[in-house]
Amino acid sequence: MQYRKFGKTGKMISALGFGCMRLPEIEKDGKKCVDEEKAIPMLRRAFERGVNYFDTAYGYCNEQSQPTLGKALKSVREQVMLATKQPLHLVKETGDFRKVLERQLSSMDTPYIDFYHFHGINKEAMDGQIKPMKLMNEARKAIDEGLVRHMSFSFHGAPGDMRHIIEQGEIFSSVLLQYNLLDRSNEEAIAYLAENGIGTVVMGPIAGGRLAAPSSLADKLLGDKNPETAELAIRFVLGNPNVSCALSGMGTMQMLEQNLKVGEMEIPMTAPDFEKAGQLMADLKKFSDLYCTGCDYCKPCPQGINIPHIFNAFTHHNVYGMTALGKNMYSQVTRGHKDWHGNLISEPVSKCVECGACEKKCPQNIKIPEKLKEIDAIFAGL
Repeated sequence: MQYRKFGKTGKMISALGFGCMRLPEIEKDGKKCVDEEKAIPMLRRAFERGVNYFDTAYGYCNEQSQPTLGKALKSVREQVMLATKQPLHLVKETGDFRKVLERQLSSMDTPYIDFYHFHGINKEAMDGQIKPMKLMNEARKAIDEGLVRHMSFSFHGAPGDMRHIIEQGEIFSSVLLQYNLLDRSNEEAIAYLAENGIGTVVMGPIAGGRLAAPSSLADKLLGDKNPETAELAIRFVLGNPNVSCALSGMGTMQMLEQNLKVGEMEIPMTAPDFEKAGQLMADLKKFSDLYCTGCDYCKPCPQGINIPHIFNAFTHHNVYGMTALGKNMYSQVTRGHKDWHGNLISEPVSKCVECGACEKKCPQNIKIPEKLKEIDAIFAGL
């Protein structure tokens, strides 16, 4: 396993981290629960191969991820870094920070947490909850008492929010954020974190599994027909010298073994190949016959059609050669799937009444109603 400097913490972190949101599960008495017979050997195997950073959260796997992780690594506790997250939706008053933390320590059967995150925050969460409730003071107390070694946060805000949160937080040692071949919006933020000595752990290096779908992307980017797209995705993330660790959620031993190989690469991706891959991804999209930048100016559609999502699905098929992924994304529209907030991802294209509201707002002057119909016909024929 390769190791990288983890900001100013003095720690060396494994290039591959184990995300414990997708541990294998089974059904008992009509409820899903972690399959410990599979999960614990996976966690132990990761440790034996050099992984020293394990990330979980309060609600993962029906609140069973934390205790499973604690149980699996209890005998090697001092040799690993455990990261979990404060669920801010449970913090109704200042004292709740400590109450929840103590429940988590008990659940994980550990006297301390190495990296404790405010879960999924943005500028609004910092200014509207963390600061007014003086939760940073609670975090300092937890550090002073040895219950938490380092304070962190997982980030789900606009890239421009990063500097504001860091400046307000003062004591943050690391950040967990989204970054992958398909979404490089946080690249400048990652550079900013490195400049300020803050460790960066990347979640979603395989884009939530989307880059695991069969594709010709490796061939398109590097002329390499051998790597699986998922391997290429992690190599790209680790090719960024400002990234401390690529955190991958792994649900099978096979996935773990594949990812371990990348974590053990001394040079996952050379600097020239990293630049080439990033530029070619941008060029592939730019010179396609549908150059949607994803600016969202076309939203909201009066009929509820999620135009950027549909165009993005088509781009995966038409531009990146990721047809299986594109079809899956488009099926979310046709089948009426909902996002994690419970909102409908999109109304189907058939709802379009060609009112022209979207076209008037599109900076790229895309003939949107016309394109929507074309895309619908193409996916119907795949």
